[in-house]
Amino acid sequence: MHFDLLSSRDLKAIDALRDAYGGGKEISARIEALRGYDARKKALEAKGWGETLEKAESYVGGFAKVEDFAAKNGIKAAKPGVCTAQVSGFQGAHVTLDCIRRIGEKGDVLFPTEMISVVPMTETYVYGGDLMATLALAENLLGASKFCSTNLIGTPVLEDRFARVEKITGERFERASVGNGLSQIILKNQGTAFGNLGGVEVGNNNHLAYLDGITRAAIETGASFFLNPSWSTIVAACYYAREIPNLSFKISMLLSTQNAIQLRMLMNIIKAYLRDDGTTPIYEINIGNAATAETFIQCFRELRESGLPPVYLAAHLRINPDLGRADFDWTECAFKVLEAGCDLTIKYESDGTSRPYDTMEAYFLSDEERNAKAGLIGDVIYHKCLRCDLDAKEIMRRGHKVRFADISCRD
Repeated sequence: MHFDLLSSRDLKAIDALRDAYGGGKEISARIEALRGYDARKKALEAKGWGETLEKAESYVGGFAKVEDFAAKNGIKAAKPGVCTAQVSGFQGAHVTLDCIRRIGEKGDVLFPTEMISVVPMTETYVYGGDLMATLALAENLLGASKFCSTNLIGTPVLEDRFARVEKITGERFERASVGNGLSQIILKNQGTAFGNLGGVEVGNNNHLAYLDGITRAAIETGASFFLNPSWSTIVAACYYAREIPNLSFKISMLLSTQNAIQLRMLMNIIKAYLRDDGTTPIYEINIGNAATAETFIQCFRELRESGLPPVYLAAHLRINPDLGRADFDWTECAFKVLEAGCDLTIKYESDGTSRPYDTMEAYFLSDEERNAKAGLIGDVIYHKCLRCDLDAKEIMRRGHKVRFADISCRD
């Protein structure tokens, strides 16, 4: 690479922000201290979320087990090509609880091991207990291996938070007051109120606002896995998390990683900011919806042969209509990828059936609206889980291992 991705000024600002939270070791320790169920339950009971946890505890007892399904159907996973099950849209604790209730009642659904959430990191969501309660349900009770949160650049936060980061880093954020002591970064491209296409617009030095937001969420709740929507935030996050081993990132399909050329751009970023132990903060990359099975296979093989540490590659099997074609179905491509011996994370933005709030609208509701519509949104992710379950079981029948949440596996 001919040019450094981060200047000395960039490095100085990012280092200063990390140091303001006590440095990498301190951030990592604070995250780890809030990863256990007991610590989260104690904190959540004090915030009024105890009843939510109690309900969830009563719902999870009836979840189906992958070993039972495999034994009943005489399935043995012998082929190369491992599938990871992932569903998106777990929009807070009330929505997640509703989905858990319905799956527990149905009793025969194998639950995905990765869960994605696109909820703005509002003051209420982060500090009121909603995010921590969602993590407790997902990571602790369901045993999801990854729960991905999203920090949208345009989310209104306290003006004092902007002022603090400015003082620490010496940089400035172009923002406007939105009332009640909150300010919002001014976004100039078309898109939602929270950022062009969910946060892709990261102008100027706004990657620092992204890093500050994920750090605050991490040390407040134990969240450790975040969606990363733009080239600049990926570069900054890779450098920032070099000293924070339990902080990792999923690269969004909104980056348009549609071909091997774009994957190689990401591989160069990964290589530039490897940790001292050779690992990378990048855990997973979404390959975009335009990619064919052959392109996915090429990307998988190039990444495996690159000498870089392992990184998961994901593909949408179904998408909600405002992300692309309403009839989008990548299932047969997924079968081809796995038959080629390549690992694949199957991701569901939709179950392929149009229903209320099976759109990006659900990502940008206020905290109050989201909670009021928890049943409708919970219905959407319930049906996504059903679609994922059906496809994952077919993949098992074809001889491939599928990774599910711990709740769906025998102890």
